[in-house]
Amino acid sequence: MKRRTFIAGAATAGSLAALGSVAYGAAAEPDSTASKAGHVHGVTAITKVFGDGQKLIAVAVEYDQEIDSSTLSTSTFAVTDRTVTNVYANTTAALAERGRDGRYVVVELSPDDTAAALWVTGQGSGTPTGTPSTPTGTPSTPTATASPSPSSSSSSGGAPGGGGPVVGDTTPGGTIVAAKATLTQKGTVTTTRGTRYAANDTTLTTSSVVNPIVDDFEQFTFDDPATGQTLKYNLFVPKNYDPRKSYPLVLFMHDASVVNVASEGPLVQGLGAVCWASPGDQAKHESFVLAPEYGSVVIDDTYEPSTLFDTTVNLVKSLTKQYAIDRKRLYATGQSMGAMMTLGMNVKHPDLFAASFVVAGQWPTEQVAPLAAKKLWVVVAQDDTKAYPGENAIMQVIQDQGTKVATAVWDGQSTAAQFAADVRNVKAQKAPVNYASFQAGTVVPAGSRVSGHMATWRIAYTIPGIRDWIMSQSQ
Repeated sequence: MKRRTFIAGAATAGSLAALGSVAYGAAAEPDSTASKAGHVHGVTAITKVFGDGQKLIAVAVEYDQEIDSSTLSTSTFAVTDRTVTNVYANTTAALAERGRDGRYVVVELSPDDTAAALWVTGQGSGTPTGTPSTPTGTPSTPTATASPSPSSSSSSGGAPGGGGPVVGDTTPGGTIVAAKATLTQKGTVTTTRGTRYAANDTTLTTSSVVNPIVDDFEQFTFDDPATGQTLKYNLFVPKNYDPRKSYPLVLFMHDASVVNVASEGPLVQGLGAVCWASPGDQAKHESFVLAPEYGSVVIDDTYEPSTLFDTTVNLVKSLTKQYAIDRKRLYATGQSMGAMMTLGMNVKHPDLFAASFVVAGQWPTEQVAPLAAKKLWVVVAQDDTKAYPGENAIMQVIQDQGTKVATAVWDGQSTAAQFAADVRNVKAQKAPVNYASFQAGTVVPAGSRVSGHMATWRIAYTIPGIRDWIMSQSQ
């Protein structure tokens, strides 16, 4: 295995680093108590991954002295093409529930801004360039052009067919946009010593970036001697890793929109990988998280995968030898193409995974009888014209084999508390296979161009109760 070094500042579609350099203040105005020159030491972009992808949600301006947080307001800074929602001081370049005096001024930005999106697809993950930004009412700055994603009728994003991507296709369906922002100080910034840095029109540009959770993953490559394939992958190692202990591992497999982008693609296109590595999940379930980045489509509607399918299995087995990973607590999950791979791996390797979370996928019913012996949580949208009937057919086979299936229909617009109750109701049925479908018309936001298929995983990975159930299973 070889570590891949991510080069910050590259001006490519795959770059997660911020671009540009900090612009410093000009000479002080006569009524200012201090010169504005040199007071800003740097500007950091702060990102967050949402169900529909990574977004730029804040910038942190570092000053040469501690700033009085109580003197700041949303009018203190203006950020180009962005809506400022909160401004406060902090001791680090990080978001906080409450401001505290420190050298950093954190300017929070609306994630609903058009220019917030750092993961862009033709299916509404972000907005294509040239579309007006609703919050500001002005056109967004062109940052990237997304490749068209497959049609929803063919399980877009990775369950190909009907003109969609096929095995070996290397065309990415999404683009990673560099995290970059420009801003100006429109109001007075006051230090804790009472020094006033007057407003000015000097443009500040982000020169570094912080990607919470995403930065906790490391990038490697796996050279598989069995298949001859090389596979890029992201790996999260528990922060307090102790080789004398034994840890579970979660394998996340992405959809076709992430094919052949930067190694970090599976970490920024949605929550499927990073949710398991969040501080909250790790506090409950310390685990490894593995997210391969596929350079080409692995499987299509012929259900005959490329050799990357076996390479993925071999990678999992290799990691169990390299780290203190419990072979009885291996878990698989994936969306669309990744969901198909999850199902296929459980069919071909029925003893590999303790439990699997399947999001919007399908598999030939004549092959799925082995799934009746597995522990599964399956989520699909009723709007999904391919995966929904496909999953219904799989559930029927499982039931015909004598395995109990807990079923439920959920509202995709439910609150976190409602989803928690939904999960409890399903778990109360005490079945090894859980099947939840999102009611038709509830997963696609009003006015969105995203398909019901792709909208499914924007919601599915926001429900922690499902992850808790997966992590509680063992062989």
